[in-house]
Amino acid sequence: MGGLKSVERIAVAGVAVVTAVAGVARYAGWPVLVAFGAATVALAGLAWVVSFSTEQVGERFSPAVTGVLQSTLGNLPELFVVIFALDAGQVVVAQSSIIGSLFANALLVLGLVLVVGARTAKDHVMRFHPRLSNDASTLLLVCVFIIVLVGLSLGSGDRASHHVKAISAIGAIALLAVYLAWVVPYLRGGGSASEGGEPRIPLSFSLALLGLGGVASAFVSDWFVKALEPAILQLHVSPAFAGLVIVAIAGNAVENVAGVVFAAKGSSELAISVVINSVAQIAAFLFPLLVLVSLVFATPLTFALAPIYIGALALTAVVVWQISGDGEARAFEGWALMAIYVILAAITLYE
Repeated sequence: MGGLKSVERIAVAGVAVVTAVAGVARYAGWPVLVAFGAATVALAGLAWVVSFSTEQVGERFSPAVTGVLQSTLGNLPELFVVIFALDAGQVVVAQSSIIGSLFANALLVLGLVLVVGARTAKDHVMRFHPRLSNDASTLLLVCVFIIVLVGLSLGSGDRASHHVKAISAIGAIALLAVYLAWVVPYLRGGGSASEGGEPRIPLSFSLALLGLGGVASAFVSDWFVKALEPAILQLHVSPAFAGLVIVAIAGNAVENVAGVVFAAKGSSELAISVVINSVAQIAAFLFPLLVLVSLVFATPLTFALAPIYIGALALTAVVVWQISGDGEARAFEGWALMAIYVILAAITLYE
């Protein structure tokens, strides 16, 4: 583990131990809540491992490339969780975990980044280039547009409402095309060296750590989903709360702690890149990709959501654009985003 700080060595070793415990809990018949808790902690830890190793690889490139790379590979646990949930027939959990990731990153994590970044700045105003935020808002709005239209069609009962699966597949292909049309020029014009610092560990070790983290995430995601339904029953929480809060934070938001760390170091461009890229990618890449992948399952994933989440997503897209679109943010704006997330989580708790 050459190049790792002592605290990082301890963290990596701790994740390995917790992952092993989660495996034992899954196959040794431990109590459901213990197995679920171990899988949750292991999933969050592996998300950090993937995030850390991706950061080390990405520091050889520009903030744009680093942000996209970290978002892409950091979403691996979330991808596996949704696939295993669909395979288990838990469509509500699969769907709510995706939109939960959007809410967690766009509200909770971005809010934390803005608060920390603003407090770090000399004049208490976090500044960053507005292009990425505006682009991410556009991608999120395109995704919301499809979701709103599907919701209106289902609500009115028109003829299109009987073809939600086909409409979702077409919308997914369109979203992926828009994402590719955005990400390629974005990466090409992303600038040069990252402002996050020099990589401290060799590239070969970073890639090995990344590979192990990704493979382990696949196994732990399966254990996590297997323990999720009985845990929901024992905890007396709704599937929506489990997906929008527990799964989203364990599988996605924790890995974006890197954005908060960058903000604390004053690397505002890199901090915003990591978090906003994740929002854009979940909305315009991960969600539509999973819609297409789900076509092989008995119950496919679609863009049909409950009205309350349609409204929440639409308002989230507007709020994110309004707060970050000018390239400046103050601490209270970050607190506002986190307050919105808490309110949304409270609503799902009582569903």
